[in-house]
Amino acid sequence: MTYEQTLDFLYNQFPAYHRIGKAAYKANLENTIKLDNHTGNPHKKFKSIHVAGTNGKGSVSHMIASIFQEAGYKTGLYTSPHLEDFRERIRINGSMIPEEDVVDFVASNIEIIKFLKPSFFEITVSMAFTFFAKSKVDIAVIEVGLGGRLDSTNIINPLLSVITNIGYDHTDLLGDTLEKIANEKAGIIKKNVPVVISETQDETRNVFLSKAHQQQSEIIFADQNFTCTMKEDPEWKGERKFLARDINKEILHEGVTVLTGDYQAKNIMAVLQVFSILKGKMKFSRENILNGIKKVMMNTGLSGRWQILDTSPLIICDTGHNREGLEYVIKQLSRIPKTDLHMVIGFVNDKDLTSVLPLFPADSIYYFTKASVPRALGEHILQAKAEEWGLKGKCYPEVKSALKAAKESARKTDVIFIGGSTFVVGDALQSIRVGC
Repeated sequence: MTYEQTLDFLYNQFPAYHRIGKAAYKANLENTIKLDNHTGNPHKKFKSIHVAGTNGKGSVSHMIASIFQEAGYKTGLYTSPHLEDFRERIRINGSMIPEEDVVDFVASNIEIIKFLKPSFFEITVSMAFTFFAKSKVDIAVIEVGLGGRLDSTNIINPLLSVITNIGYDHTDLLGDTLEKIANEKAGIIKKNVPVVISETQDETRNVFLSKAHQQQSEIIFADQNFTCTMKEDPEWKGERKFLARDINKEILHEGVTVLTGDYQAKNIMAVLQVFSILKGKMKFSRENILNGIKKVMMNTGLSGRWQILDTSPLIICDTGHNREGLEYVIKQLSRIPKTDLHMVIGFVNDKDLTSVLPLFPADSIYYFTKASVPRALGEHILQAKAEEWGLKGKCYPEVKSALKAAKESARKTDVIFIGGSTFVVGDALQSIRVGC
C-alpha cells in the first residue's frame, strides 16, 4: 500500500474517536496489550513522561519535549489529535514520523490488526511506541488521548506523571462530576512514580491525594510551589514575557513564551515543577528550560494555541473547546483593542452547547461553520442553537468559506477569531497554508 492507501485503510476500517466520537472508545486495554506484546513490548525500551488532563496537556507535553531537545536528548513526542497531518501525532525532535514508517508498521502488523480490529487510536499508540523504540529515543513525552485509566497510552511506566487542569469534557465517557473525571485521569498514577498536579482544585484534590497514597507515589501540586504572571503583548505580535517564582526557594524564572494564551501561566508552572523534580535524574540547565519554553513551536511544531495568523486584521485561532478553555480565550479576546470581533466557530456534534455558547459575546459577528470530520455539528443546527443565546450570523458549509467571508468583511482594526473545535482550527490552518 502507498501512504495514502494506508491512511485510507486506517480511517475507513477502524473506529477513530476524532472522527466518529463515542463509538470508537474502548473501555479496556486488551487490544493495546496484545498489540504491544506482538510488537515486542516497545514501550519498555525507552524512558517516558506521561501527561493527562482536560486542558493544557498538549501545551505541557510540547514544552517538556522542547526542553529535553534543548538539553540534547533525542526526544519522542506522542500527541493527539492532529490538526492537518496524521504524522503530527508522532514526532522525534520535532520531525514527524516518515510516511514509509507509517506504511511499514501497518504492513508488518496487518494480520494481527485485521484479527484484533483495534481502534484507530490503539493502532496509532502501538505505531508510536514501535517507532520510538526502533529510533532509540532517550526520552518520550506521551500525551494521554482521553481520560487516563483506560487510555491506550497507560501501559507505560514513566519517570514522572503529570495531570493538568480538570474540567467538564467527554462527560458521557468519563463521568458527569469533576471528581469522577479526576478519578479517570488519576489512573495514570503508577506505583512509586512521582506525579505533578498542575492546579489545586477543591473538587479533585482529595481524589489525587488518595490515589497517590494508594500507589505510594509522591504527589506535588505545582501551583503550591510556583507562581507565574504573564505580561501583556501590547502589539499582539505573538510573544509574551513571563515571570515565574519558585515560592520555596525564592528563585525567579524570567523568560519569553510564544504560547501567548493567558492559560499558559498554569502550564508553565507545571513544566517548571516537572523539571524541579527531574533534577538529578536527567541533565539539563536553567537555560535549557527557558529556551525550551521560548522555542516550543520551532522545536516541536506545536500550533493552534492562541496562534496569531495575521496582524491586519488580527487573526487568532485557538483549540480551546470546552467551558474552562473557552472562558480563558474569550476573556483574553475581550481585552484586545478592536472595532468589531468576527467569530468563525464550529463544534463537534456531541458537544454540550449549553455550557459553552453562553460564554460568547452577543455583540460579535458570527460565521457558523462545520469542520471536515464526520463528528462535526451541522452549521445550521449550530446557528439555531446560537440564536437562543443571542448570537447572530450566517452559515458556511466549510471552514475555508467561513474564513474567506470573515476576511472580506473585516476591517484592519477588527479581530477575527477561529475556534470552538480543534478540527475547525485544523481546517483553517490547512486552508491558510495552501493559500485559500
